[in-house]
Amino acid sequence: NVYEIMSKPALCVSPDMNIKYCARLFERFSISRAPVVENGQVIGMVSYNNIVIKGMVLDVDEDLAEG
Repeated sequence: NVYEIMSKPALCVSPDMNIKYCARLFERFSISRAPVVENGQVIGMVSYNNIVIKGMVLDVDEDLAEG
């Protein structure tokens, strides 16, 4: 059954969670993705790759704003 092969613990994140906190959560529990839940409904998925790419975009935007 799925329980035997799924990642544990099963974690979900909220859409307004801080991106850096979410990355730390993924690192701490060795997970690569989690459902995004709002009002008890899954509204999407976030992955470690999403976080890395978003972080890279934020870094580029900050560099452009500074210089």
